[in-house]
Amino acid sequence: MKNNNSFKLEKELLSCLNNGDRKAFDFIFYKYYKPLCAYAYRFLVLSDAEETVQDLLLWLWKNHETFIIHSTLSSYLFHSVYLRCLSRIEQNTVKKRADTLYWQGSYNEISYDMENFQVEEMLQQIHKAIEHLPESYRKAFVMHRFKNCSYKDIAEQLNVSSKTVDYRIQQALKLLRDDLKEYFHILLFICVI
Repeated sequence: MKNNNSFKLEKELLSCLNNGDRKAFDFIFYKYYKPLCAYAYRFLVLSDAEETVQDLLLWLWKNHETFIIHSTLSSYLFHSVYLRCLSRIEQNTVKKRADTLYWQGSYNEISYDMENFQVEEMLQQIHKAIEHLPESYRKAFVMHRFKNCSYKDIAEQLNVSSKTVDYRIQQALKLLRDDLKEYFHILLFICVI
């Protein structure tokens, strides 16, 4: 008989809630809030559990005119909390994955920026070292390495022998090796020093 009375009470309570009775909502809130939070806490951290229950009860109030419950109010609320907890767990998992990707991406960008900075710094040092070469060495080196001129073409343009061009380029490389020791392994790759 007790179950029958509580079922009638729930039906009346839901009917009042459907009609926008704030007291009916307050009664439901105070009766179910703590038990629903305790249930949600089995799946989520306390703050998420409380927020999930508050969201459900707020949804219940906002949709009081249109929602229909085909079971008991208690079953409906606990099942709804369960589904919302599962959804929250999935959201948290996706957020953690997104955060991880973001931070990995940021780290890669920082790493990329550092590499670009190092390359930029290296290029500046190379340009400086080339500028500090004696003029005859610099001209032969630049024409050969950056303008792809052959020794013969350089010799004709500078009005010297091919052996002189070879000597100047070798001397330029020797001076560059000394000036750019810290970048030598990269220069070896770039310029085939």
